[in-house]
Amino acid sequence: MTTLTGVRMTSRTQQLEPLDSEPADGWIIFLVGLLMALGVVMVYSASVRADAAPIDWSQWWNSPLRQGAFALLGLIVMLIVAGLDHRTWAWTRRRGMLPAGIVAGFALLLLVAVLIPGLGESRLGAQRAFSLPGGMTFQPSEFAKVAMIVWLAAMLARPGVPVRALATGYLPAIGTAGILIALTGLEDFGTAALMGLVAFAMLVMAGARVTHLSATAVLGIAAASILIFSKEYRVRRLLSFLSETPDPAGEGYQLSQALIAIGSGGWWGRGLGNGVQKYGYVPHDENDFIFAIICEELGVVGGIVVCGLFMALLWRGFTVVRRSRDDFTRLLAGGLTMVICLQAAINIAVVTGAVPTKGISLPFVSAGGSGLMFLCLAAGLLAACGRSESAPRGA
Repeated sequence: MTTLTGVRMTSRTQQLEPLDSEPADGWIIFLVGLLMALGVVMVYSASVRADAAPIDWSQWWNSPLRQGAFALLGLIVMLIVAGLDHRTWAWTRRRGMLPAGIVAGFALLLLVAVLIPGLGESRLGAQRAFSLPGGMTFQPSEFAKVAMIVWLAAMLARPGVPVRALATGYLPAIGTAGILIALTGLEDFGTAALMGLVAFAMLVMAGARVTHLSATAVLGIAAASILIFSKEYRVRRLLSFLSETPDPAGEGYQLSQALIAIGSGGWWGRGLGNGVQKYGYVPHDENDFIFAIICEELGVVGGIVVCGLFMALLWRGFTVVRRSRDDFTRLLAGGLTMVICLQAAINIAVVTGAVPTKGISLPFVSAGGSGLMFLCLAAGLLAACGRSESAPRGA
């Protein structure tokens, strides 16, 4: 049987060519490095204020300088993962699901554990993180979205099990992914929506039947509606978004202040460090709404540069997809590209009021520790997928 990528497969095994002599994709590493460097600068700018005390170097870990340490560690993680063979996670034989299965199973365990009172920590009305030493937190959903992509790519690229077969191919794949998405959505609807869109895109890439995809889309919309109406604050956010005149002092406050920041920056911005909205006006200015601070201080031009970097990453990711020599690499690269770039698109859409407000960070730019590490892991895997892109363009 010959796959869409031109790789010859038997019914029991999939022959994969060695990649030891081929380098990882340098463009992906370069673009992610630029985004992290911008993130370090902007998190520092958003955190250091004229009315704040000077940095205590003996406590630098609890200062804006911590983002620089996370970025450096993330770069190391990305480079290490990019140098490994990503096909270690592939399901190349009928009983070869162990590596990807362990990853998915561990993600499932973490998602269940965080819901247990006393283990998970409740913040901002949602119990979705574990407390770590040093005042840090870890959200299992950040790991789950990468684990789901690895697992789905392995499931959908199984030799001898076509995704168009409902009982043996499609349902096992969408069922296991659906469990991860549902558990994530109980406390983190934004990440669950992102995971659902990425999973759907991977099913399309794998060649699933239109009828199966249509039924999945209907069930997904129904599940999303249930998750939205299960939490009062989600309903309030949705009603505020649909309102013609959202209350700027109520549910619409965060978006209203973000738009003021974007508008006041003009084309060229107030200048790095000269932003005003970071003085307590824009909530989560270092995290979910850092794009508003970028536009205020660096202007529309700065916002366009950020969007351009993600567009370049999207282009490079799909170049890797198009040139991949096996189905697992194609699906893995496509899923990783989508999860990074679609998360960026959702974050920017939230900050600009194009979609309802939800807690989702700007990849590689927003302040964070564990989230940045897993995004760097995803970028490293994507760069590793580029090692198999030496196939002819028409493959």
